[in-house]
Amino acid sequence: MDSANRSLRADVLVVGYGKGGKTVAAKMGQLGKRVVLVERSDRMYGGTCPNVGCVPTKALVHHSNERRPEDPAQEWYERSVAKVQAVTKMMRDGNYQGLNGMETVTVITGQAAFIDPHTVGVQAGGERLTVTAETILINTGSEPIIPDIPGLRDSQYTVTSTELIETTVLPERLVIIGGGYLGLEFAAIYRRFGSLVTVLEEAPKILGRLDDDVAAVARDILTDEGIEIVEGAQVRQVRDGDSGATVVYDKDGQQHSVAADAVLAATGRAPVTRELALEAAGVRTTERGAVEVDEFLRTSQPHIYALGDVNGGPQFTYVSLDDSRIVLDQLVGQGKRSTADRVAIPHTLFMTPPLASVGMTEQEARAAGHRLKIASQPVAEIIAMPRAYIVEDPRGVMKFVLDADTDDILGAVLLSIDAQELINTVALAMRHGVKAAELRDAVYQHPTSTEAFNDVLATIVRAD
Repeated sequence: MDSANRSLRADVLVVGYGKGGKTVAAKMGQLGKRVVLVERSDRMYGGTCPNVGCVPTKALVHHSNERRPEDPAQEWYERSVAKVQAVTKMMRDGNYQGLNGMETVTVITGQAAFIDPHTVGVQAGGERLTVTAETILINTGSEPIIPDIPGLRDSQYTVTSTELIETTVLPERLVIIGGGYLGLEFAAIYRRFGSLVTVLEEAPKILGRLDDDVAAVARDILTDEGIEIVEGAQVRQVRDGDSGATVVYDKDGQQHSVAADAVLAATGRAPVTRELALEAAGVRTTERGAVEVDEFLRTSQPHIYALGDVNGGPQFTYVSLDDSRIVLDQLVGQGKRSTADRVAIPHTLFMTPPLASVGMTEQEARAAGHRLKIASQPVAEIIAMPRAYIVEDPRGVMKFVLDADTDDILGAVLLSIDAQELINTVALAMRHGVKAAELRDAVYQHPTSTEAFNDVLATIVRAD
């Protein structure tokens, strides 16, 4: 329900409509608590994921993969963006109605800033409101970083990921600054749509946190798609011209340039805290601007919690959801659940095929002192996985890092079709101490991707 009151009191105030905050708001509202949720943008009900993050980007992955070579690139892209925006609008509206329709919850659209540890001022249109609450949740998320490269911020061709997925004009030449997960995902999407894509990565190699053998397979897949990847590239300048931008970079002591119709800054995201006036509440932040929290997500003010990207933890929606469980355990539970309980949290780069990982790499496990066994196999050679051939994509590799003494699964990287689903099975096995032999000898439905574990985990070699 909308409110025109100038002053509100609440049991729980949530600043930001992200996954964690909205989940706590809904539960507390169901319990009869008076909840006020403040969101600064009417395009962000539900948070980053359904509006500008995982949902629209993964939908674009789907639509880009559906395009055939004979389909006109611009027309296909424009239709795809329209379909994706329709989905995000539906989810945004559903998120809004899901909370605002509750009798105990009030949603206010406006910019919030702390006045004191229990009071927040909200500028909602032309109206100034104050909200006082016993418990406050900060859930304002993160936003793209545009690095301080001469000409980049002022260029009319520079876009963030949020802006790029909403444009209806497919860039003929897309230059991506940053070869992390975000940059590579967008590279794969827009190359499939038909853009000429160049990725400029400052580090000596992309996917540097992975073992070299897996990273090399992923790199080959991307370059075989026609993506130009320049590693060790120091971007020096972005210059606008009449019909595009020129991105100037150094590599190996020589200067190079590449033309672009769009320049995507994909160098990370920063917590959104700048306009919250946290100092007025006595809430401390870290050097990187995140809200400082303990393992129970309490800030320097015990009645104020921070959930999701804003607290500086892993920037994943499913982690934000788990944040809500920790906070709810504090508010209405036993107060025992904490971030220390998280084990084997997977993550996926949604290139095609997806690249999913969990736990330690071989390099990390060896550095930690484990005696290792390695199970690794190219997808094309996994006899027990005909599904890869059924869907006509046998690219990739699966690799497991195992403890040679205990047969524990220390980590896995799956670069294959359905990897985003398979990795959840591996993570669950790791959490519950399932041994590699048990995962290897389990009975899996046929023909599925999971049954690849029967083969891959039988290829064990000792790495020591």
